[in-house]
Amino acid sequence: MNARKALLLVASHIAVAAAGFAGGIYTLPLLIAPAAPTAAEVKAAAAQTQFTGQFRRDLKDSDALHWGEGLVSLAPTAISLLGTLAPGPDYKLYLSPEFIETEADFNRLKKDMVRVGDVKTFENFVVAVPAGIDISRYTAVIVWCETFGEFITAAKYR
Repeated sequence: MNARKALLLVASHIAVAAAGFAGGIYTLPLLIAPAAPTAAEVKAAAAQTQFTGQFRRDLKDSDALHWGEGLVSLAPTAISLLGTLAPGPDYKLYLSPEFIETEADFNRLKKDMVRVGDVKTFENFVVAVPAGIDISRYTAVIVWCETFGEFITAAKYR
């Protein structure tokens, strides 16, 4: 085997391994995600809704792998989504004093935000609001990927 064939063989194996690793990172959250709440469960959680917002795909830092769409309902005890999110690992739900749509803005305002909890499903979600968090003190809800520092989506609700 000549050097060129050996180099091609090594390069092709590295490319396949990289593609498999990337595919695994993308699909693992789908495989380990708990069952999504039904539309009825989301509507029940939204029974005490004080505010609503809309996740949209067309935000500045949303792209083919980082997006959300649907109706977000905020109640004193729970925040729920009737819609979908792009699958990914380690999603966190934040409340922000101002609407943002970029990673730079998220990092700039993170100190003023409050983390509500984990988002573990990608079709619909219900996240309990911890005691002591007053949703009326904030104006936007944000989904953020903590592991990779990626902006997923946001909605203005006040």
